[in-house]
Amino acid sequence: MDSKYLNGILEERKDFIFCNSKDGGGKLKCEKDSVAGSVSQRACVYCGARVVLNPITDAFHIVHGPIGCASYTWDIRGSLSSGPEVYRNSFSTDLREQDVIFGGVKKLTAAIDEIASRFSPKVIFVYATCIVGVIGDDIETVCRMAEKKYGIRVIPVQSSGFAGNKSMGYKAACHALLRLMGDQKHSKVKGVNFLGDFNLAGEIWIIHQYLKTIGVNVISKITGDGRCDEIMKAPAASLNIVQCAGSMTYLAREMEEKYGIPFVKVSFFGLEDTRMSLLRIAEALGDPEAVKKARQLIFVEELKIQSRLDYYRKRLQGKKAAIYVGGGFKAISLIKQFADLGIRTVMVGTQTGRADEYEEIRNITEEGTVILDDTNPSELVKFIQEKGADILVGGVKERPLAYKLGIAFCDHNHERKHPLCGFEGAVNFAKEINLSMNSPVWKLVN
Repeated sequence: MDSKYLNGILEERKDFIFCNSKDGGGKLKCEKDSVAGSVSQRACVYCGARVVLNPITDAFHIVHGPIGCASYTWDIRGSLSSGPEVYRNSFSTDLREQDVIFGGVKKLTAAIDEIASRFSPKVIFVYATCIVGVIGDDIETVCRMAEKKYGIRVIPVQSSGFAGNKSMGYKAACHALLRLMGDQKHSKVKGVNFLGDFNLAGEIWIIHQYLKTIGVNVISKITGDGRCDEIMKAPAASLNIVQCAGSMTYLAREMEEKYGIPFVKVSFFGLEDTRMSLLRIAEALGDPEAVKKARQLIFVEELKIQSRLDYYRKRLQGKKAAIYVGGGFKAISLIKQFADLGIRTVMVGTQTGRADEYEEIRNITEEGTVILDDTNPSELVKFIQEKGADILVGGVKERPLAYKLGIAFCDHNHERKHPLCGFEGAVNFAKEINLSMNSPVWKLVN
């Protein structure tokens, strides 16, 4: 990368920053642990596991660790449920100094006993936090004994680790889901598992309706608005569709090897990706009628929203955007959405992007775009200012940075309350970007 952009950057971080150029100019380092001392924007291993598993609406979750770990992730997803609300509760063993010295196994056993006797749960997930990894509590044995005692599924989630990162938590969650699915053989049925949508603001219901319209049956939702019983039936599906590649590609690959289920990657953010995803699903199922219905659906839905999007395009033409999100799949979709609205992406980064995703980002961004992996607040501020971005798209940790810099902000993380996927989501996104970027307040602030 050009040395003018690297002034003030930690030496260990320089390989994780790239300025897009026509000549290629080296490779971006990624898929590594965070640099110690850089105060990364990433979350911890336990948090990564919890955000994947928490939306299973009828499961109980016990956080084996200090109370702070449970409070940090309480109701962490803006996931909605069409039925049970059990997942909104957070149970903790509340480990303290004495437990660190003498061990917390008794507390964990008591917690499982209480939940099993009072609530008769179908499934309990038990999360190991960092402190559990340090003191060495054997949660595998505790869970195995509880399963025999109560005849229910008690699944350990090995999510401790100071040196790890959020993507390792995703993998721990995927291992727990595979244990829930089990080794039992299932007769194959024509239908899909929807992996990696967490039903933020009801988004999985929107996509489910699209799939229903084109004649595609959904076997299980993993994990937004999911149920334990339907996830156990997931091995019967004929196809996995993967929305959040960062959290669910590993699970899709394991299910392909274990159950023989092929998978396709999709994204329902933005018109281009929604259009391509519907056709890709129908084609992967080998169903000509579904392909025909998908084309009809796309034509009708795009016709409905075209005039509204044209209105926002006129107001947003020529603006500049900075992106920092969790996974590469979302960043790619956002770059395309901004381009469709006439907005240039001048900075883009992710927490858990992979090499192939960064290569695609390089291909679809303009020369001079700064690309970052696992960045920190000081780097975000530096490049947002240097590139003159008008808006930052990110999550709750990035919001204060945008407002301190006096630029607009769009929440594209799991705290939001309105859907941004599908055709109606494309309009909601354009509307929010317009309201944020063209608000009169910025004239007063600046």
